[in-house]
Amino acid sequence: MCSLQELCSGLPLRPLPENRGRRAGVPHAPVRTPGLSPAEEQLALKNALRYFPPDVQEVLAPEFAQELRLYGHIYMYRFCPDLEMRAYPVERYPCRTRAAAAIMLMIMNNLDPAVAQFPQELVTYGGNGQVFSNWAQFWLTMSYLAQMTEEQTLVMYSGHPLGLFPSSPEAPRLVITNGMVIPNYSSRTEYEKLFAMGVTMYGQMTAGSYCYIGPQGIVHGTVLTVLNAGRRYLGLQDLAGKVFVTSGLGGMSGAQAKAAVIVGCIGVIAEVDGAALMKRHRQGWLMEVTDSLDRCIERLREARKRKEVLSLGYHGNVVDLCLRRHVSAINRLAREHFFFWDYGNAFLLEAQRAGADVGKPGANRTEFRYPSYVQHIMGDIFSQGFGPFRWVCTSGDPQDLAVTDRLATSALEEIVAAGVTPAVKLQYVDNIRWIQEAAKHKLVVGSQARILYSDQKGRVAIAVAFNQAIARGELKAPVVLSRDHHDVSGTDSPFRETSNIYDGSAFCADMAVQNFVGDAFRGATWIALHNGGGVGWGEVINGGFGLVLDGTEDAEQKARRVLSWDVANGVSDRQHPSRLSPVQTADPPPSGKVARRCWSGSPMAYEVICQTMREDSGMVVTLPHAVTDERLLQALRL
Repeated sequence: MCSLQELCSGLPLRPLPENRGRRAGVPHAPVRTPGLSPAEEQLALKNALRYFPPDVQEVLAPEFAQELRLYGHIYMYRFCPDLEMRAYPVERYPCRTRAAAAIMLMIMNNLDPAVAQFPQELVTYGGNGQVFSNWAQFWLTMSYLAQMTEEQTLVMYSGHPLGLFPSSPEAPRLVITNGMVIPNYSSRTEYEKLFAMGVTMYGQMTAGSYCYIGPQGIVHGTVLTVLNAGRRYLGLQDLAGKVFVTSGLGGMSGAQAKAAVIVGCIGVIAEVDGAALMKRHRQGWLMEVTDSLDRCIERLREARKRKEVLSLGYHGNVVDLCLRRHVSAINRLAREHFFFWDYGNAFLLEAQRAGADVGKPGANRTEFRYPSYVQHIMGDIFSQGFGPFRWVCTSGDPQDLAVTDRLATSALEEIVAAGVTPAVKLQYVDNIRWIQEAAKHKLVVGSQARILYSDQKGRVAIAVAFNQAIARGELKAPVVLSRDHHDVSGTDSPFRETSNIYDGSAFCADMAVQNFVGDAFRGATWIALHNGGGVGWGEVINGGFGLVLDGTEDAEQKARRVLSWDVANGVSDRQHPSRLSPVQTADPPPSGKVARRCWSGSPMAYEVICQTMREDSGMVVTLPHAVTDERLLQALRL
């Protein structure tokens, strides 16, 4: 078994490690079918061999060719490290900078078998969310990070470490791009070929940006979605005795069972894969399981009558056959007063493409018969600046995580005590409750991490509290700040994150790209920009960042700048047309800060931006004026 020192010393070549192939007893990625021509197969093999000197290519060429034929991709199984892959305490990494050590920890967490979906294929989640394209890239990246100084930046091209380049201490230590394919060639068919040839990669969201923290993130997002759905559809704060029916327990969808318990409702989750169902039951995420539909209904009625908290797994399909049947069932249930929303990866878009009856007369391209969860639930939360903010305690000590939980709770409580709007207070209270529930339900898998939804003010306050705790020794090691790309500013995705933007710009990616660039020069430790993530290749542009807090004044200033921009960018962009006029629902903007070019926008986003400008003299934003339908119709008649 190799050591961390050896892992950071470059590709093991003399001697070559033993080729143990694909390991038994661990899940593996499905076989890919890229449909390469003979010439493209040769190119794929050539691109894989370019990482190795000529004297070992003779040994590696035939086995790489066999991998390509058998699995549709060259993963380089021979070079899968013989090491327990996990997030080691940060001081154990042989690095010249604390930032590099923190990045190494995050990479290894993404590949931890307890965290990763297909660890040997370097897939963290989502079936195809790659950390790297092959194991040679992993070894080289770790070697570069070990060598890196504060005067260098490591550049990553879709998993390929281009190299270390001179920069400055103020610059990011790492810049990642994944899947940046020319738009006319960003089709799913082209992707399969390009990935097989080793020239691009699908990083999902936090897989390829090294920021995944296990299932805790999706549990939290589902908790907030269900809580706010109860408020919107039922007008209730307490969901005792209410039923949440959904499907899927494999991968990230397994979070739904745990979320139902945390919010205190009855969750019924159908799953066709018996292994996935029983895995969640063994983990304690499912309280009960049954393969009898009659028993499922009987147990549901009992739980409703007693107002029990229950997560019940049903081994069977949520419908009998395929997609169209699924939609037909949803349409029938909706007529019987069930509330349905799309909480999947563009389920309604794919249903429409399959010919299902999900159309909405007179709708624009992002609207269907039923809303997405962003359109009806989370979009309003994003407009207030609340989104998935997370951190990792690099000491690996659960006690450090407990300290951060306490500090974060105090920071949010102080903001509430100082006075906030009722809508904002509701979000803070939900997240204070979440911190308590997350600790109680033991949601940590892999690194010692926590996630919560917070706005700009809350994120900055939490970061400052953490940094000061590191400085005084209350926290034993640096803390990495990050977020999901599925956030206020991180993602342009017309059928998910930006589906509630109706001025035509939902198909534009300026917000995500500007976020990536803005985080870079404001002090982020690393930044990432991706094509694809969540809803699929070619459907979304998204980005993320990592920022290392080390207790220094410099770290605090970087955190203030990055976190302020990282939220304000998205809230400013979300001032898009809505049913209400923003100038009728918010105080006037600060004097002298009304920009010349204006449009109608979200009242919640408008209020947040006005308040932020009142508090930050360095911020000037283009603010919207109301535009009435009558005025538009009159002008068009002319």
